[in-house]
Amino acid sequence: MNGCFVRNSTAPLKKVLMCPPIYAYLKENAGRGGNETKIDNELCMREHEELVRAYRSNGVEVVLMTPDSSLHDQVFARDFGACVREGYILGNFRIHSRKGETEAYRKKMEELEIPCVAKCSRGHFEGGDFWMLDDRTMAIGMLERTDEAGVDEIRRQVARYGYEVIPVGSSERCLHLDMCFNMVAEKLAVICSEVLPETFLNMLRSRKFNLIEVGREHLLDCFCNLQSLGNGKAVSFRKNTEVNSALRACGIEVIETDISEMFKHGGGIHCMTFPLSRS
Repeated sequence: MNGCFVRNSTAPLKKVLMCPPIYAYLKENAGRGGNETKIDNELCMREHEELVRAYRSNGVEVVLMTPDSSLHDQVFARDFGACVREGYILGNFRIHSRKGETEAYRKKMEELEIPCVAKCSRGHFEGGDFWMLDDRTMAIGMLERTDEAGVDEIRRQVARYGYEVIPVGSSERCLHLDMCFNMVAEKLAVICSEVLPETFLNMLRSRKFNLIEVGREHLLDCFCNLQSLGNGKAVSFRKNTEVNSALRACGIEVIETDISEMFKHGGGIHCMTFPLSRS
């Protein structure tokens, strides 16, 4: 595989990398109030398969990882890094339990013949914080899992390709930026403006973005956590009724799936999907 990989966040999605949730059986202290949340593994598998079918039926090739029994969060393929036009950025997980995923995904990208064009090693960076606002502008969240040192490392390494990097903070305890900001189409985003800095919001407005609002109370419900397919389409989940209606009012065709059990594991559709090709 060579040439242009991922041009931006909303170009037609051609190919993705995912990992079945075979070992996503328990999430300690994930429930609200800090309770253990037990996960129905068979139901998670069915939900994941439904999502895979949704992609394939809309012309997206799905590459599946072989899950590692020691990596219970590996299903969230998005987080090991990010793909850009020239290749991919290898991230650095902040929490110890996820660090083993880095080598597993690095080997897979090598197998897929996608070159590594930047690597985060001193700081921390996870792919759920990464967005291409356009072909040359990267927005990188600095919330719980990505830090300033990680953003600076990436900025220095991608500068040779002409990318601008914009760091984005949040007043809310979200793991990643994709919990409160999500690009659905060119100049169209689902966003919780209550928890994002005014400088970022003003920049979006200056670029003529149309913003679909999600209330702070729905952040943990993953109302922002969707996946753009390009060509005026997006994948969302069935219970996200208000956002889905707003997207349809903007002319977006919404493909609905049910991933309510996977939510218990702490992530959504966007978290489980790593784009390999958008052009």
